Order: sequence, then C-alpha cells, then structure tokens
Amino acid sequence: MGINPGEIVNILLQDAEVINDFKRIINCSSDEIVDIRKRNYYRIPIQKRISVNFITNLRNAMKFNRRHFIKISGALSAVTLVGTDAKPDSRKTFQNSEKEYGCLVDTTLCVGCRKCEQACNERHHLPKPKTSFEEMTVLENERRMDETSYTVVNKYYPENIGSLTWRTRPVFVKFQCMHCNDPSCVSACIVGALTKQSNGAVIYDVDKCIGCRYCMIACPFQVPAYEYNDPLTPHVRKCTFCFEYVKEGGLPACAQVCPREAIIFGRKKDLFELARWKMKRNPGKYVGHIYGEYEVGGTSWLYIASEPFKTIGFPELDTAAPPRLTEAIQHSLFQYFAAPIGLFAILGGVMRFSNFFSDQKKTETNEPGDKS
Repeated sequence: MGINPGEIVNILLQDAEVINDFKRIINCSSDEIVDIRKRNYYRIPIQKRISVNFITNLRNAMKFNRRHFIKISGALSAVTLVGTDAKPDSRKTFQNSEKEYGCLVDTTLCVGCRKCEQACNERHHLPKPKTSFEEMTVLENERRMDETSYTVVNKYYPENIGSLTWRTRPVFVKFQCMHCNDPSCVSACIVGALTKQSNGAVIYDVDKCIGCRYCMIACPFQVPAYEYNDPLTPHVRKCTFCFEYVKEGGLPACAQVCPREAIIFGRKKDLFELARWKMKRNPGKYVGHIYGEYEVGGTSWLYIASEPFKTIGFPELDTAAPPRLTEAIQHSLFQYFAAPIGLFAILGGVMRFSNFFSDQKKTETNEPGDKS
C-alpha cells in the first residue's frame, strides 16, 4: 500500500481532520476508524498502522511555531519517503538457528485452567490480580497483556461447531510476547534496551530504556506494556521467555506447569517437526497452518489449532518482517546525507525568500516622495 505524495501535501496545507485523513489515505474501514479512536492499534494491519503512525507524526509536527516551514519540509519528506527507489529486503529466510528455542502451543489441548498465568505471576513477582487465578469467569471477556500480566488466556467460541465431540467446546488460547525472529520492537528501540538473544528470547534492559515507548507502537502484536501508574521509575513490561531460567537449562514457567502439556518447550526445529507430525496424524483435527512459522518473518511461539486463527484472536499479518521495510526507508532517506542536505536546502531557501521580501519592504518605505 503506497501513500500518494500529493495527498500528503494537500493534507498539510489544508489541515483537515485527522480521521478524514486516515479514511482517504489508507482506506480504513469504519471498524478500523473506531479502533484508531480507541487506540486498539493491534486490530489494524501492520501496513496501515505504519501509515497511521507516519501521518500522525507529520500532523504533530505542524503544532510548532514555525508552522509554514514545517509544512513544506514535511511535504518534501513525504515525497522523498514515497519516491525512493529503495526496496525492503525481499529475502524470506525462515530457517532457525540450532540454538534457538521456542514453544509450541496446541490449542486443542488447552482447557483454560489459567495455571500458566499463575506460574508466570509467581516467578516474576508480579502484582497479584484482583480476582483469583481460580476464577474462571474472567475468561468470558477478551483480555490483553499489561504491565501486571505477561500472559493471559482467552476463550473463543467457534463460529461453526462441528459434529465431532472435540469441537463442541470453546477454544482456549494463551497469549504472550511472540519473541519474533526479527523483532520490530528491537528495531524501533533507539537506545538498544530491547535485544534479541541467540536462544530466541527478546529481553529488556531497564537501565537503557528512556521511556520513548516506540516499541509499543512497533510491535505487530501490541505486546509491550508501560507502567503509567509509576511516574518516577516506569518500566516497559512484557514476557521475558524466562530467559535467565532457560539460559541455565530450565523451562519457562508456563510450559513447566501446564497440566495438559498444551505448551511444549524445545528447539524450534524439533517443534516444527512435532507440529507437522500432529497435523499429519490428525488431518481433520487441525487447520493446515502453523501460526508463527511465517508471520512477520517467524516467531519463537508457534501455534496449531482446530479453528482458523483469525477467529481465535490472532491478527492476520504479512510474512515480511516490518523492520525490513522501515529500515530500508531509513537507510534510503539518510543515504549520502540526502535528507539533511535537502532539509538545509529548504531552510536556506525559506530564509532567502523571507529576507528578499523584508528587504523589498524596507526599500519601498525609504523611497522619496512618501513624506507627507
């Protein structure tokens, strides 16, 4: 999906309403407009979300005092952004390192007991929830991870109930950080507070974090959460993949406690083999797709399910990792100092143009014959 430079220029000059801009430029549906207003960005396709963030930044820039200069430079930046010949890396390599670990979640085995939530809470010393982990009524409402919960289990009712007994019950799905192969949060972090480890985990260094929260916008799964209630020392919170325990040969808390073994921890190549073996052995039980194998370049958490993934809370994402697109744009903008040179050229032109009219006015006021 491209952005028309002419439309960007018109928006900057006309200063139209932001929602109308979204509708016109990225063809948002009515439901997506509602999600934009409610900041439910995880429901919007990643390509459209990039455009939303880009347009929003341009409009925020217009609030500074040098209004007309910002408009002109912003329009030029948009033209440069869209007109670049650089293309993102189209190589789709989904081969995983021998050292990378992951988890395979079989949603047909999960019974929604919430033991994984409790184990995660206790291991990471997170605040106790208001309702007990034994309370099952919380599953009736869809939940998201937040600063107090690294993982949550949601319940979904299949749209079309089949005749087999294993399909007469709802589907329970555990959500957490997916630990992407090419993480958008790592690419977006300007200080390196988020890093991808050789064993597959994406971890967070609080000592480096400056609280910019770019990772929250960049994540295609909208996982990172921010401690807004802590004004002095807020942290970004998310699943750590129990990195310190795995490094010492242990297991993630959720995989260790699962009574139904719905969560299997191991090397990713072995997990793929296990998933395909299950699907081949039970061809009518599973949909023919391993979620996380190709989405956004692949993830460390893999899922197999009896229902289409879009019906049980999973976003539909492209196979290309978002950093391959955004980094290509950044490299194109700053290659050979094109962006800084263009910016200074505009600034010099505006200053020259302004001084020309200023000098002309002074000349007119000093001309003889104007004295009364």
